[in-house]
Amino acid sequence: MKTILVTGGTGFLGSNLCIRLIKNGEKVICVDNNYTGRMRNVESIINHPNFTFIEHDICEPLETEEEINQIYNMACPASPPAYQGSYSIKTTKTCVIGAINMLELAKKHKARILQTSTSEIYGEPLVHPQVESYRGNVNPIGIRACYDEGKRCAESLFFDYYRHEGVDIKVIRIFNTYGPNMDPNDGRVVSNFICQALSGQDITIYGQGNQTRSFCYVDDLTEVMIRMMNSPAGFTGPVNTGNPEEFTIKELAEMVVAKVGGKSKIVYKDLPSDDPTQRRPDITLAKNKLGWEPCIKLSEGLDKTIAYFKTQIELYKGEK
Repeated sequence: MKTILVTGGTGFLGSNLCIRLIKNGEKVICVDNNYTGRMRNVESIINHPNFTFIEHDICEPLETEEEINQIYNMACPASPPAYQGSYSIKTTKTCVIGAINMLELAKKHKARILQTSTSEIYGEPLVHPQVESYRGNVNPIGIRACYDEGKRCAESLFFDYYRHEGVDIKVIRIFNTYGPNMDPNDGRVVSNFICQALSGQDITIYGQGNQTRSFCYVDDLTEVMIRMMNSPAGFTGPVNTGNPEEFTIKELAEMVVAKVGGKSKIVYKDLPSDDPTQRRPDITLAKNKLGWEPCIKLSEGLDKTIAYFKTQIELYKGEK
């Protein structure tokens, strides 16, 4: 049994990872300040003897006497409404200062540490699909820069700690992921569309809906994260993790409306600043080095996610 620390552990991705690790028989220390995370996401494991929750902001150093074997660094708001506006400076601090604190913790414990970076480091890509060797086209002063550049700086820190401090690192770049434990109000396109459709509201598309994304179901994502963490020493990445099947936003909206039913109409609003027009990962490296590719199709994943949000809506009604 390994002792594994997961920062951002009550968030969407972090909670799914914690649940999977507990099922795998590992001991999990979940760390989160619950800015975008929710304790509800880990209620199924909160009383498990191998699970510990620590409320903590990783912008502050973390001390633990327990020996840590692995660290998944996932703490950072990942939806534009959460990291823009008044929280943008805090987002940069979480990406940069938080990464330093976790790298120092990994160094102290001689633990392996995995950084969950993002497809946003590619910015508005001039290469399609995006490969790991592509250096990106990011606006460093735009409204998304706190997240985009924060994650880019975190990657830089990870590789400097690898080169100069001997820290055992792994880096993945996560493309659009969806599934249970998403926050209904997080502003991501899948949760937006599903919640709007379930509530009988119009489906809001920004721009003409011709921009593309690739959507990876969360179970596929947690699988590749664990494979990357346990891959041979010296294979640092970065590695793209996502589903290479590409859909327009309009196609996604039409698929959600068809599955949910009802009378929701699609309406169009102005495209936000710096919103990328294309997103699709080249996952050749993940296939070759990790033997991984996603197996859950968008249609199946949407069915599971719609079922989850139906329960959330009913739960919310019961709390009112």
